[in-house]
Amino acid sequence: MKRKCQDYKSRLPDNTAMKQQQLPAFRLQLSANEILSGFFAIGLFCLGMGIILLLSAKSIREVEINYTEKCATCAKLREDATNFDKECNCSISFYLPQKMEGNVYLYYKLYGFYQNLYRYILSRSNIQLVGTDVKDVRNCAPFKTSDNGLPIAPCGAIANSMFNDTIVLLYNFNSSTHIRVPMVRTETAWWTDKYVKFQNPTFQNLSSAFAGTAKPPNWPKPVYELDEKDPGNNGFVNDDFIVWMRTAAFPNFKKLYRRLHRIGNFTEGLPAGSYSFIINYNFPVGRFQGQKAVVLSTLTWSGGSSLFLALAYLVTGAVTLLASFSMMAVHLKLKERKTFFLQ
Repeated sequence: MKRKCQDYKSRLPDNTAMKQQQLPAFRLQLSANEILSGFFAIGLFCLGMGIILLLSAKSIREVEINYTEKCATCAKLREDATNFDKECNCSISFYLPQKMEGNVYLYYKLYGFYQNLYRYILSRSNIQLVGTDVKDVRNCAPFKTSDNGLPIAPCGAIANSMFNDTIVLLYNFNSSTHIRVPMVRTETAWWTDKYVKFQNPTFQNLSSAFAGTAKPPNWPKPVYELDEKDPGNNGFVNDDFIVWMRTAAFPNFKKLYRRLHRIGNFTEGLPAGSYSFIINYNFPVGRFQGQKAVVLSTLTWSGGSSLFLALAYLVTGAVTLLASFSMMAVHLKLKERKTFFLQ
């Protein structure tokens, strides 16, 4: 009996404040007035932020031009795979009634393209994309190897479906003078993508680094020829390629294509006037009943022209204020009833 008592005592926790759960603690005790004040403050803050974000989004200048039907001849040509080597250009004219001041960004926009499909997202090789092994194609089905059995670089469905229309913007200074708007093709990708997630193999000559690999089936040229004029924008670190590889969450999305180079006539932005888009049509959308558009847009401190964040703040603020008034009404009613009984 004595031994059992000793065993029982040995299993008891030490008689300390920590193990006996007797540490001093603070329990917040809020009154009804404090809770109501907090709710009203949160509601007013969210409403104020929503109004500010809404006004900020409304101040953005944006022009969107859908060229799916306007380039119907080229679209029909591209639907036939045998015409892959035939160039097709279309011109789209538009008028900019007011100048776009400051930094101007050129986007391409796709409708009905589901980059968020699970198998599509997985069809890539991160080992290959960081330059460790350009022949690693383990997760790239169904675009792992070419017909000749060579590993594809870059492999996978995402890379194979890369957007490859070429978009040039012309400023029609007058009926006889057309000025090509200077655009910057770099610094469009996220910094972490450009310098962490995507790296070229450690070779001075990229063509040698990718020897023994094949280009994706839908690509007209290999990855080491994406930008031969700029070695810092070639291969896996090409900005257009990196931007495309960051998959979109929704079927309708836009991706950054170019930035305005603010020199010459465009130091202050895009002046009002007549413009034209010259599009080298390569990316077919008819098979998935999609559409394509080009977007010119400015930005503000809060980002682009999306109203989602502003509406989220407005709805949250309105719901919080409504809840605040409801709780205040209940509190006053109960307070009156308590006073009545005390009398």
